[in-house]
Amino acid sequence: MITNNFEKTVDLLHRAMDASLIRRDVIAHNMSNSQVSDYKRQVVNFESELKRALDTGKNRPALELNLTDPRHISNWREQDYRDVQPRRVLDYTTTYNTNGNNVDPEQELMGALENQMSYTLLAQAAAFEFDQVSRALR
Repeated sequence: MITNNFEKTVDLLHRAMDASLIRRDVIAHNMSNSQVSDYKRQVVNFESELKRALDTGKNRPALELNLTDPRHISNWREQDYRDVQPRRVLDYTTTYNTNGNNVDPEQELMGALENQMSYTLLAQAAAFEFDQVSRALR
């Protein structure tokens, strides 16, 4: 059980770090297009989907239907967190400039700083996990 917990933790940290790298590229792309007319900024959707997938095990219904045929539709299906992938989503709901562009350079800079800090914390957490295993093996 301990190895499964370790593997899941390291896998989640790895996936979050990958999403952070994608988010860095999206922020850079948004900044480089901040003066382009009608450009719509992109955001990365990952953490909320991951949380939803992890919470499906907790939200099991009180009465689960018994399926007697593979064509029957289940009333509950546990979602595997490994199926969740970071998604790039266009933000069509806001505008920042009069030319239709919705990139706020200050907001993007703050997002880049937050993303960098998050990545650093994730890397430290992964190093801590491996350090714990190293200490246990000594």
